[in-house]
Amino acid sequence: MLKQLLEYFPDWRKLNDANYLLAAASMEMGLYEEALLTIQQISDPAFRPDITKLEQNFVPRITDLNRLKQLNKDFPNDRIVGLTLIDLIQRTASDKDDLELSDRLTNRFGVPGVATNQPSTTAVTGAANRPTAPVMNPSRTSRAKGYYNIAVMFPFRLDEFDPEKRARSNQYVYDLYNGIKMAKARLQEEGITVNVFAYDLDNDPNKTLELVNSPAFAQTDLIIGPLYIEPNRIASAYANQNNIILLNPIATSSELIANQPMSFLAQPSMNQQAKKVAEHIRNLNSSRRAAIYFGTSRKDSLLAMTYQNELKQQNYTIIDFRKVSGSAQTMADAMKFTEKTTATRPVSTTATINLGHVFFASSNEEDGARMLEALSRRKVIAPVVATASAFDPYRTSTSTFSHRDLYLLYPDFIDTSREPVIAFQEQYVAKRNTIPSVFASEGYDMMLFFGRQLAKNGLQTRNRSNLRSDTDDYLLSGFDYTQTNENQIVPIVKYEDGRLVKIN
Repeated sequence: MLKQLLEYFPDWRKLNDANYLLAAASMEMGLYEEALLTIQQISDPAFRPDITKLEQNFVPRITDLNRLKQLNKDFPNDRIVGLTLIDLIQRTASDKDDLELSDRLTNRFGVPGVATNQPSTTAVTGAANRPTAPVMNPSRTSRAKGYYNIAVMFPFRLDEFDPEKRARSNQYVYDLYNGIKMAKARLQEEGITVNVFAYDLDNDPNKTLELVNSPAFAQTDLIIGPLYIEPNRIASAYANQNNIILLNPIATSSELIANQPMSFLAQPSMNQQAKKVAEHIRNLNSSRRAAIYFGTSRKDSLLAMTYQNELKQQNYTIIDFRKVSGSAQTMADAMKFTEKTTATRPVSTTATINLGHVFFASSNEEDGARMLEALSRRKVIAPVVATASAFDPYRTSTSTFSHRDLYLLYPDFIDTSREPVIAFQEQYVAKRNTIPSVFASEGYDMMLFFGRQLAKNGLQTRNRSNLRSDTDDYLLSGFDYTQTNENQIVPIVKYEDGRLVKIN
């Protein structure tokens, strides 16, 4: 009846009411896609609070992860769908790609059920149906001691472990842990004793609370993990109350350290990456005209949007911002450059286009070379900053890297020609009989750095001047926490003399 009403009376002044009722009916019948499409027809902003309540009531009833992921793909700007997907992944998923999706969505929409201006202890104690908050450990002492206890809280899933199976969805967890153990041995050689305690911790808040409140956990000096939001919230509350560091090893969401004085990110956040690229561009030229392109993954679009926001804050003019994919010619055809005159008009496809720079974010290893060719076809003259993930370093020809002013945003850059890297790879192959992944290198670096910091100053965050790496024996690019609790080092590399060289 509602559909007939909308069809027969398209000019009725109560269309918003009818669309709201139709959306509610569709939700009740489980027709979520139709409901969200109907919601998009409601133009009156006064309906927004009721729409939010409607979605909050029905969308969390979806328990099919694939359906919710598709819903997020179809309605990427819907915050309730995004938050619901984050929550479902954190409660049920174990695949690395799903966890990365959760991290990207958290970076955009925040953490489900947590206001961004509240510390995690408030969120834990104030939420219904959640475990009681962790308590301060009165037996903990800050006196110097000759060893340090490290709690590694990872989803090892030992009950599912098959030593014959190499393609495990959580293989990155074992790689991180293997790197941590190799750093432990290196620290011992330097006279620093760390005891690493591995806890098989999945997405179980009750188990997390039981663990942090157990007597065995009382003398922990550093926590690495957990990787899921709810256990991480409980562990963060414990870390804050007991003045110990909690290190997030792979996350790039600054939400995890917002109002969390003892929580750190081992990786630079997307915001930090955007700031460093903008800083690099300012040093290259003074032109404030830029084009931003991105690939098909959510990670690509989130980074592109973050960078767009950073440039807008610095009064740049964005003359083109769009998703591109397919062949080089398809990308070239998609580019819609405009010039500001008395009326905005498109630039001829044969005209030379001078820009301050082009930024390209893509997770497809074939997209980088296609983008460079597309820019050449459109006769764009400008430096290009692209994510390193847009290129296959083993299959991309050297001429691709060297024929134009190309810079790569490369947070995981490892210079394989350096002696510390060569030595680590040899030791890892001898011990594990396999080449180390980037996660193994990251685990090694963060344990080495934070283990040294424990021995040096007990990781006191009041004096930040020492919270930076002061040696060149790290496998990646080191750490800098002198200004914030996320790593401020964001490598940007360029192809020079036949190899990729870090220039920033």
